[in-house]
Amino acid sequence: MKPRLFWTALAATLLPALAAAQSPAKAPVAPKEVNVSMCSGCHAIAGYQTAFPRVHRVPMISGQSARYLVLALQAYRRGDRNHPTMRAIASALDDAEIEALAAYYSVRGADPQD
Repeated sequence: MKPRLFWTALAATLLPALAAAQSPAKAPVAPKEVNVSMCSGCHAIAGYQTAFPRVHRVPMISGQSARYLVLALQAYRRGDRNHPTMRAIASALDDAEIEALAAYYSVRGADPQD
């Protein structure tokens, strides 16, 4: 192998790892099959309110307890919590997806840009 090709290959291999090691820790990424944007579309907007089915202040979920998020989504799915949009979303999720979403949002900071 020529020296120039060797150093180029070495840099291409090591630079991404070095950059990742020096960047601040980020929240883990939810599995690809779980669409976290379906939550952040409402829950990541500070002060957001919905008008359907009634005026409702949408809570921030970033940094919330994973256990709380799991229980809330399960309650929406069962119909124990009454909000049609949340019931529809939660009904489309299985237990593994609920757990993944809860884990993802629980480790995010209060700032939705984390």
